[in-house]
Amino acid sequence: MKIGIISDTHNKVEYTKEAIEFLKSQDIKYLLHAGDIGKDVLDFLIKENLNFIAVLGNTDTNIPIHQYTNFPIYKEPYYFKIENKSFKLMHHPYYLTADTDVIIYGHLHKFKCDRKKSLYINPGEVCAREKPLSECAILDTEDLNVYYCFRKLRTSNWELVKKC
Repeated sequence: MKIGIISDTHNKVEYTKEAIEFLKSQDIKYLLHAGDIGKDVLDFLIKENLNFIAVLGNTDTNIPIHQYTNFPIYKEPYYFKIENKSFKLMHHPYYLTADTDVIIYGHLHKFKCDRKKSLYINPGEVCAREKPLSECAILDTEDLNVYYCFRKLRTSNWELVKKC
């Protein structure tokens, strides 16, 4: 099964829509958001009727979490399972202990994939704040391969590169 991973959307709804459309074209079954989501992006994800899980980031203090109790948005770190894999989803890279199969974090705005005792993934940034790229990642749970996905802002074409 394929899982789409995004982070640091910073309320950029249009960039998020483009990333989600690309991820859906890759047949993802879940979407994980590693924080700094923004209220408008959260509302968009809810309306998209996606299987998603999100954590709050440091810029999400204006999201009235009490209004979203029926939706899968949590404080970090959030632990869960998909199929037979255990996950830890967070925004800040503060809890990088190898206590699950897959550890996903954001905040740094840079794609990173590392295999140690666990698989560590930072999908980069959707918002294109630090560089002229919108980024995300795909995790294939069958073989735990990670694919880095990006598009240059002036284009609509996404590139997909196997990373680890």
